[in-house]
Amino acid sequence: MSRTILRRALVAGVSLTAAAVLVGCGSSDDHSAAGGGHGSPTATAPSDGTSSAVHNAADMMFAQMMIPHHQQAVAMAGLAATRAADPEVKQLAAQIKDAQAPEIVTMSGWLTAWGAPTPTGTPTAMPGSAMPGMDHGGTAMPGMSQGGSSMPGMDHGMPGMMSDADMTRLAAASGRDFDRQFLTMMIAHHEGAITMARTEAAQGANGDAKALAGRISTTQQAEIDTMKTILARI
Repeated sequence: MSRTILRRALVAGVSLTAAAVLVGCGSSDDHSAAGGGHGSPTATAPSDGTSSAVHNAADMMFAQMMIPHHQQAVAMAGLAATRAADPEVKQLAAQIKDAQAPEIVTMSGWLTAWGAPTPTGTPTAMPGSAMPGMDHGGTAMPGMSQGGSSMPGMDHGMPGMMSDADMTRLAAASGRDFDRQFLTMMIAHHEGAITMARTEAAQGANGDAKALAGRISTTQQAEIDTMKTILARI
């Protein structure tokens, strides 16, 4: 009789132990599932691709120089609406304005994000290196004259910029004379922009800025080819 009671007690004890183990495992599993594993690394939100992530002095110089460069191109293109005689010149001018005006806004946004000075106003020329961002480490961009050049658009601190006299002369012209001046000046202006864009592509660190530099090089070279064709026939 006592042997039977002992056997039943042992069986009951084993059953209770197994049940406790199962309950403990279940609690552990539920805790792991609910907590997601406290030892696992916290998920990081994907990058939003903002241009403030990575940038260097070359990126800031590119934006600070290209903004007034674009502003002058937009000002030149704006004159064509009432002064140009050739339909292709008018169409090209509108194309230049539509492309470069939004890029000015984009680059201004970068500078704000980077905490860098943003050029203001709509300059016709930027003499010397007085413009913010023109003296990063005292290095001028390739093809940039620091003065003394007699080549139009090459003696104002950055390649391709027109002087006040150039802009005044263009604004006073009309008809076929305007067309020739506009094309000649804009070709030089675009060539200067390509020089700056190539420098950014080689020295910049920001992906968005380098991508824009690539688009500027491609787009403006195509426009140079078009302008040279138009200039040859008028």
